[in-house]
Amino acid sequence: QVQLVESGGGLVQPGESLTLSCAPSITIAGSIFSILMGWYRQAPGKQRELVASVWNGGTTNYADSVKGRFTISRNNAKNTVYLQMNSLKPEDTAVYYCNFHQTYPMAYDYWGQGTQVTVSS
Repeated sequence: QVQLVESGGGLVQPGESLTLSCAPSITIAGSIFSILMGWYRQAPGKQRELVASVWNGGTTNYADSVKGRFTISRNNAKNTVYLQMNSLKPEDTAVYYCNFHQTYPMAYDYWGQGTQVTVSS
């Protein structure tokens, strides 16, 4: 069974940077080009929210709260998605989840287990 494996979380001080990465444990059947890759986060007591997503052609979408600070990218050859997080703030503290939304041959969502990001002085 496919699992998404995230790495790169940790504890940092405000203003510092982190890079998250995510890849499936085994190759996903179907074309990688039909997968929308994204990152979500969930802070304590809050709903899970979309942080950023990237289509195969490079079209990206960001939450307003992270625009200009976070950058999402993907490497199709490695089936990997990255989230570069700069100028981190305490309000970025959350569990970050990787998501692969497959659109073909059928709609299906793959999720990672989550990685903790804590921003604190």
